[in-house]
Amino acid sequence: MVKKESKMSLSNMLDVKNHSDFSVVGIGASAGGLEALEKFFKNMPVDSGLAFVVIQHLDPTFKNILPELLQKTTLMPVCQITDLLKVIPNHIYVIPPNRALTIHNGFFHLSEPKESRGLRLPIDVFLNSLALDKLNKSVGIILSGMGADGSEGVKAIKSKNGLILVQDPLTSKSSGMPQSAINAVKPNVVAPAEKLPAKLMALLQSKTIPNDEERMSSKDKQSLDTIISLLRDQTGHDFTLYKKSTLIRRVERRKGIHQIEKIQNYVRFLKENPKEVELLFKELLIGVTNFFRDFLVWEKLKNTILPDIIRQLPDGYVLRSCIPACSTGEEAYSLAIVFKEVIEQIDPSRQITLQIFATDLDTDAIDKARKGFFGEPIIEDVSVERLQKFFIQEEEGYRISPFIREMVVFAPHNVTKDPPFTRLNLLFCRNMLIYMEPILQKQLMELFYYSLSPGGIMLLGSAETLGRNNKGFEVIDSKLKFFKRMKSSTRPDLNEFPNAFSYNKKMISKDKNTTPITGNIQSVTDHILLQQFAPASVLVNDKGDIIYITGKTGKYLEPVAGKANWNIHVMARDGIKNELPDAFRKALQGYDPIILKNIKIKNNGNSNFVNLTIQQIAAPETIKGMVLVVFTDVSVIIEQEVQTATLQKSDIGSNSKEEETKLALCYQDLQNTREEMQTSQEELKSINEELQSTNEELQSTNEELTTSKEEMQSLNEELQTVNAELQSKLVDFEQANNDMKNLLNSTEIATLFIDKELNIRRFTDSITKIFKLRLTDIGRPFTDLTTDLQYPEIGIHAVQVIKDLIPIQNTIATNDGRWFYVRILPYRTIDDRIDGLVITFTDITIAKQAEEILVAEKNYRHFFESAKEGIFFLDMQTGKIIDLNYSLLNWLGTTKEQVSERPIWEMDFFKSFFDTKAQWMKLKGKGIISKEKIKIKPVDGKLRSVDCIGNTYESEENEIIQFFIREE
Repeated sequence: MVKKESKMSLSNMLDVKNHSDFSVVGIGASAGGLEALEKFFKNMPVDSGLAFVVIQHLDPTFKNILPELLQKTTLMPVCQITDLLKVIPNHIYVIPPNRALTIHNGFFHLSEPKESRGLRLPIDVFLNSLALDKLNKSVGIILSGMGADGSEGVKAIKSKNGLILVQDPLTSKSSGMPQSAINAVKPNVVAPAEKLPAKLMALLQSKTIPNDEERMSSKDKQSLDTIISLLRDQTGHDFTLYKKSTLIRRVERRKGIHQIEKIQNYVRFLKENPKEVELLFKELLIGVTNFFRDFLVWEKLKNTILPDIIRQLPDGYVLRSCIPACSTGEEAYSLAIVFKEVIEQIDPSRQITLQIFATDLDTDAIDKARKGFFGEPIIEDVSVERLQKFFIQEEEGYRISPFIREMVVFAPHNVTKDPPFTRLNLLFCRNMLIYMEPILQKQLMELFYYSLSPGGIMLLGSAETLGRNNKGFEVIDSKLKFFKRMKSSTRPDLNEFPNAFSYNKKMISKDKNTTPITGNIQSVTDHILLQQFAPASVLVNDKGDIIYITGKTGKYLEPVAGKANWNIHVMARDGIKNELPDAFRKALQGYDPIILKNIKIKNNGNSNFVNLTIQQIAAPETIKGMVLVVFTDVSVIIEQEVQTATLQKSDIGSNSKEEETKLALCYQDLQNTREEMQTSQEELKSINEELQSTNEELQSTNEELTTSKEEMQSLNEELQTVNAELQSKLVDFEQANNDMKNLLNSTEIATLFIDKELNIRRFTDSITKIFKLRLTDIGRPFTDLTTDLQYPEIGIHAVQVIKDLIPIQNTIATNDGRWFYVRILPYRTIDDRIDGLVITFTDITIAKQAEEILVAEKNYRHFFESAKEGIFFLDMQTGKIIDLNYSLLNWLGTTKEQVSERPIWEMDFFKSFFDTKAQWMKLKGKGIISKEKIKIKPVDGKLRSVDCIGNTYESEENEIIQFFIREE
């Protein structure tokens, strides 16, 4: 007995151990997820060796019909999960309503949800447990759904080196869950639902090295760093902050081409073959683009974004746009085309133009973009109207029209180190950031913020997001990735940007030829005058933060030690620092200039005098409210004159009362300033307390609204899930209804369905031949209908069947001679409940007529056999006897078989009737034949006198003569 128990324990242990031999796929779906699930399982092989667990947001009170719906799309068994159910490969499991699901040691565990209805996250709960149970054999798939459920679960699976696949948000009915998963981790695959099965199987079957730097050995990491160094030295482009997973995949591809197994060998190959470095560089430049990629993005741009921008611009304005990583230029030309269409719709006379700067690292792609020629396949992306209007058709394709080409400037440019394009109204950076590490993404976001003008629009790729780099940007459309640069006085921190604004070319020409001056001579001259002859000045905001510097300001301003601070009050030298605050405050109160004369400043032991002019700017609108501070040097002569005048006054003796008056005024100003500051402090303190109270109330309200929003969102997802399932069920019911209707009509059995009150519920088409019935009669008592049936008791019988539940059957005639077999039966539901009657009417008219004919024939046969007279039938054509009765056979003394083989004129008995064939044939055409007092001699030898009467009639094919022989 003990041994038996030990074997069972070992068996159980093996079962538990074997549960990790296959992967379990957790699939999270919510609003719009039913369609995605159907597409997924239609394309998933039946023998994949995987177990699938479907988690949905379900109404706790609703019966789950998802297993039934999914079973129609796959041959794999689909079932609803029960507690302690063991997971088996090639099965699909569906979570039941109002239950929390986890998995442990290959068994499902169900429990009551801990959270309230609106705060449940069943997908996160299961995926977290799946990650702990299956480790690197866990797979998380996020399909269409609202909210962020599943984003934490995919993090758990990713931390265990499992696989994450996400439905492309652009193909999902609700992009909330897919986008949240993409934001949370880097999925292994982002694709439409129908393509995920193939991607999943390919991932599980591949045996390449992991695309994760953390899993690489130290030698492999060193080799990868060497590859990055080789690329930097030869191409001038640094891929240090390029995503290592992408870099490894590209290196693996090149290794596969050259059939090199180890990465160390590939490094050696790169060093020996510089051309391979160039090829790897080209491999890393992923140039995937086409005209009007993502149709909804361009519709939004055309119908909303561009019109809103253009309406706010003055006439003759030049819009500036930049498209980094433009590849072969399709996106740049798409923008130019859409801009032209918008301008034509609004007002072409306003002369608003667009200048597009399109850049890329790939010089070959830039060269192709500059040509503006594209093959015939672009007709799949560009409409016929646009081809005719904006392209010139040539022999092998289409060329961009000159007026579109002139709008775009293509140039090689490295966005991570070359000086950026500034004062931009539009910046398109689509699907470039996804190949960069988060650090570089953050730095680029700061650069883009710097490059865009306030109110400028930034467009990112479908798989990209701002994430935590959203400072200074406002979300316009989170799904289509439109963002707006907000107005702010804060300057972006570009100190950590790699080589920002300081890139020097290594190759410098030895011949330093003077570059001829081109462009507007007036603007060049103005620039020289401003920089060399105009007084030094700074432009600051209302806080004193320096925005722009003109001329040399080192004599008046100096940076302070410690963290960099570009505030004029901090940087002002002694002398100016004492006089500046009061004058600055006065300047902010109006637009008149405030002038301070003969301010003494010390610089490296020398003393200088300067006149300070401070004025708030009223126009133009872009810098209105800023303050211009101008420094004007005062000649040394003036200083000497001041000193001489002072000495003279000192010698003569100054008026002490005047000095005392000035001092009293200073004390008075100081006292007023102190009182104003105290009052301001008290007001600010009061306001601060009010704001703190308001903030607490708003935080409380926000928490309540967030909770309500989550509850409503969860409820909405549950309703959408129920609605999708009911719609699918409705389609099934509709199909079943059509099948039932066709089945009933094909049987040609008139059927009438009535409820317990004998009201008509439904009927087949054949019933209209019995009752005067139309569709509008549904709901009426069937006993009120006019009918041809001779069945007045039908209503009484119907009530009796409902009462006794015993079927009644009758054969009923109609007024027009038809006959019906009428059956009245109880109507039973699936749960065996009586809910009315079913009355069927089977047309038996033909059967009834056949029965009557059969009875008549039977009666005649009886008469024929029992008659005393001799009766026989003959074929007119052959003269042979067809049939004869027993009386005649007795006279002949023979059998039917003997007489049926011979013509009547050859038999002795009938020679007295017809002795020759010719005599017989004379009967043809006669209706009635009569022969009287004919002498015959039967078998008994007695001579008898009989009368013979006959008549002819047509049978199916022959003419028949019937004779009666009657003895006198």
